[in-house]
This record gives sequence, structure tokens and C-alpha cells, in this order.
Amino acid sequence: MRKTLLLAAMSLCSISMYSQTAQEPEFIGECLLLKPDQSTVLLEKHTTQTRSAMNAGMVITGFGSVKSKLQIDGCCSSTKVRPGDDIQFIVRAVDNNTDPMAIIKIFEFDSNKKFRRAEMASVNTFGTMKTNKLHYLNFSGKKYGQNSYLITLKDKPPGEYGITVTNPNSLDEKSTIIATFSIL
Repeated sequence: MRKTLLLAAMSLCSISMYSQTAQEPEFIGECLLLKPDQSTVLLEKHTTQTRSAMNAGMVITGFGSVKSKLQIDGCCSSTKVRPGDDIQFIVRAVDNNTDPMAIIKIFEFDSNKKFRRAEMASVNTFGTMKTNKLHYLNFSGKKYGQNSYLITLKDKPPGEYGITVTNPNSLDEKSTIIATFSIL
């Protein structure tokens, strides 16, 4: 009887130890890439700049549009993933009681040799405003640990991407921090 109880206790301990091998990120907004071997890599974090620019038509003729874009320095992320792999992230939030689709955004950048940009909004001469113009990737999310989500990408086209996490409990976001990665 003792041996059976001891064996059952050891089995429960081993199940709980291996059910979640990777630790949660340390800070809110941080993202870890979960590799197939269950090791993790902290994604690079960048603060953003906001750029607004007129197109040439607006300058020359007065007709055209003004675009507002997020910009970060550097051509590409040092964290590279392959589209054939299951791409998963552990993303730390304030808590994990909110639907992850509401607070986590994964979007594509246009990149060149010096910087990466993503268009947020545009306004044309006639007053038509288009907001939320970011190209988002589809993902599924599950609770992970105490305050994080396990995010699994559904779409995996090649490109440069950013992840943002907003705080649904705060009306005063300090600055936008973006974690970045590349799909080869």
C-alpha cells in the first residue's frame, strides 16, 4: 500500500513538473519564442517612432494622402523562424483573464536596409480616414501560467513581424513596445 501511494505521489509530481516546462517572461509585454525542444528565446524589444508623411501628389497638387506609420530602426529581427515549424510564443500580460485577441496584436512590417515600418492610418484630401491599416496575422491563444498566454500562429507568410501587448485595465499607455521576429 505504501509503495502504491509513493508511486502515485511521484507520478503526480512528475506530471505537474513536465506539463509546463518553459517559464513565463519576466515583464508585462515581453514575448518568448517557444522552440520545438521546449527551450525559449526572448524576442528583441523596440520602442517605436511615429512618422507622418505626405505623398508627392499632396505636395505638388494638393490632392493625395497623409500616412501615419510606426517605425523601428534596423532592417530585420535577429530572431528567425521557419514557416514549416509550429510557431509559438509565450506572451506576458497583466493577467490572462482577457481574450488574447483583444490585447495581443501580431502585425507585418515593410522593411528596407535602415528601418521597418507599418502603416497605422491614412487621411486623403477629401477627409476620408482609414485607421487600423496594419496587416495582422491570425493566431490562437490559451492561458499559460499565472499571467501569460501561449500563442500559436495560424498564418506564416515570410516577412518581418511585430507583437504588441496592451493593458486593458489602463487608459494611459506610456509608449508602444514592440517585440520582433522574422519568418524566413
